[in-house]
Amino acid sequence: MHVRMQGNMQYVFHDVCHIKIITYFYGWCTVLETLGNVFVIAAILLERNLQNVANYLILSLAVADLLVACLVMPLGAVYEVSQEWTLGPELCDMWTSSDVLCCTASILHLVAIALDRYWAVTNIDYIHQRTSKRIGMMIFIIWFVSFLVCIAPLLGWKDPHWDDRIRDKECLISQDLYYQIFATASSFYLPLLVILILYWRIFQTARKRIRRRQVIGSGANTSSQNPAAGGIAGGLAQASGTGGIAAAVVTIIGRPLPTISETTTAFTTVSSNNSSPEKTSFANGLEADMPTTTDCSVTYQPQHYPVKRKSRDSADSKRERKAAKTLAIITGAFVLCWLPFFIMAVLLPINANLFEKYVISIFLWLGYFNSTLNPIIYTIFSPEFRHAFKKILCGRNYARRNKHFGIRHFQ
Repeated sequence: MHVRMQGNMQYVFHDVCHIKIITYFYGWCTVLETLGNVFVIAAILLERNLQNVANYLILSLAVADLLVACLVMPLGAVYEVSQEWTLGPELCDMWTSSDVLCCTASILHLVAIALDRYWAVTNIDYIHQRTSKRIGMMIFIIWFVSFLVCIAPLLGWKDPHWDDRIRDKECLISQDLYYQIFATASSFYLPLLVILILYWRIFQTARKRIRRRQVIGSGANTSSQNPAAGGIAGGLAQASGTGGIAAAVVTIIGRPLPTISETTTAFTTVSSNNSSPEKTSFANGLEADMPTTTDCSVTYQPQHYPVKRKSRDSADSKRERKAAKTLAIITGAFVLCWLPFFIMAVLLPINANLFEKYVISIFLWLGYFNSTLNPIIYTIFSPEFRHAFKKILCGRNYARRNKHFGIRHFQ
């Protein structure tokens, strides 16, 4: 009798410890995701140099990820801790629909950002075509498609066992095989394919331009022999407002903008008849007024850069590796977080007992974790975002010490 009571007490102790651990874990995940996305939203809304059209996509992505943290993860944490659904069918519908809506929107924003970067890298005139109307239409399409995917189960596209699962205190999205094929293809598999193609094309463009510059540079300095190359680099840098990684990739693709210590005079003068220029962020953290029409003239004063061929080739190879690493971080984080869940989502309707409950939980929360990583991945490479975060954290003292941040960063 004493041994049995001791065993029961030990079981209860381990059960309580387990509940405490997962409660702290899910709680911290939710808090970190909320704070990260709130910081991104605050940075864009408060910092004038981040208030450009390109960052609208980053802002909308942060809103989608914040909704995951506020609407989806708290109920998911309650479900995980209690190990049963006791909140009724209505809340189950609300939770699963919010889950599909917000996670799909988050993933589709990554596609839109990749597409925006691809256009910026491959079309130098895209800086003039990237209007608030165009970006706004992209954001509308993202949320509309996400809504279509999430609303289908609420309109009756559910599997026959949905009510039985509710009675068994289990809450899952519709396990109808055809719905899962539709939902997973719309939310993940097609977006994944598009992202891989776009980032591969971006990397190919980067590598091609780096190697072309190596060939040109073998005869003479690139900037002095081919002034257009500098213009391309500058145009790409100006088009790189969509988050930090775009700026990093653009800097890798073309020759980096010359620093004040490297050259005495290097100006690009842009004139236009349009009297309402558009604010655009440079890759180096400065803000400039760019004309909104293509009716402009460009004057470039080439400068000589006394760089040895070996060191230049080494720098180019370094840029190529950095481009590969940067794009690998983007796609790798996305694939690692979401691929296990979406493979499982297709297999569960075929065999409901294929995965243990704890495996389902791990894969689901791994997907949620992608919304925690997004504000880090898509802003950490940007000096402007880093400056804005420090300013928010440290307040006026930091802002006063760094009020000439843009100029000093350029130097």
